[in-house]
Amino acid sequence: MYEDKTLICKECGKEFVFTAGEQEFYAEKGFVNEPQRCKACRDARKNAAKGERQMYTATCARCGG
Repeated sequence: MYEDKTLICKECGKEFVFTAGEQEFYAEKGFVNEPQRCKACRDARKNAAKGERQMYTATCARCGG
């Protein structure tokens, strides 16, 4: 039913494969559009949006350290 498709990433311009398994997953989730970016560009875009995490100092309730 589904066959692997070769798509072009709109971010970096490289070819990537939209596998039959991924197509089936998209169909099950109701997604109608094919992915526009390769895995590397999707991950980079996702991480860029997150920003740095705020770190806090904590005091141990048991030992006070």
